[in-house]
Amino acid sequence: MQNKVVLITGGSSGIGKSIGIYLKSKGFLVYGTTRSLAGHPNFDAFPLLELDVRDPLGIRSAIDRLISSEGRLDVLVNNAGVGITGPLEETPHEAILNAFEVNFHGPMHMIKAVLPQMRRQKSGLIINITSVAGYMGLPFRGVYSATKGALEIATEALRMETRDFGVQVTNLAPSDFATNIAAGRFHAEAREGSPYYQKYRNILKEIDESVEGGGDPIKVAQMVFRIIRTKRPGIHYKVGAFSQTVSVFLKKVLPEKVFEKLLLNHYKL
Repeated sequence: MQNKVVLITGGSSGIGKSIGIYLKSKGFLVYGTTRSLAGHPNFDAFPLLELDVRDPLGIRSAIDRLISSEGRLDVLVNNAGVGITGPLEETPHEAILNAFEVNFHGPMHMIKAVLPQMRRQKSGLIINITSVAGYMGLPFRGVYSATKGALEIATEALRMETRDFGVQVTNLAPSDFATNIAAGRFHAEAREGSPYYQKYRNILKEIDESVEGGGDPIKVAQMVFRIIRTKRPGIHYKVGAFSQTVSVFLKKVLPEKVFEKLLLNHYKL
């Protein structure tokens, strides 16, 4: 296990960097990806590959170089993602398309690029980092919820399609953690005169405060390590504050309108 080769998309910062540092400390051969190596001239936690998850040709080139160097690829952690907030009515559609390109199509491109190698090895593990938000439609985060929900569902199908190859696939859904995601998140403009103006502003403030006060991303890294060590990983994992992860359970057991009422009360809508 200690010599497994791990590739983490979005590995230059935040959760991805934490996962990489932790796994490296456990003896794994870790590689991360970043869209621009020039933006991280002093990064030395582990090797970075320049790769944009929206570019299938660039992905295949980077994967080929990695396999040429190491001879194998054992674990793919699809972590790269973008945040997006805004009223659905007022969110520019190009921003919606970009969120799906990064959060859903990006992991699909990565999976297609690594599966041939994992099939040849007759082994491999793909961990898709989704979100607790992917289990429910959250107000003013509907697009983000949709991208992560799509990845959760696609993973369920992929597990069954690849089980005969020795390849295992699973989801890991974090709640809010203290990372720099808020700095790179796309915010639809809160325009005065908009019917959503005040409610959106209030929720946007709460979202940012929740991220700033979130847990240490090392907990996500520890869960990734636990999944890698599991002989037959489950389908869905959650990690984070109980107050957030319990919402997934509540949605399953409560009547739909009761759960919706809980969200409305929580967000003061």
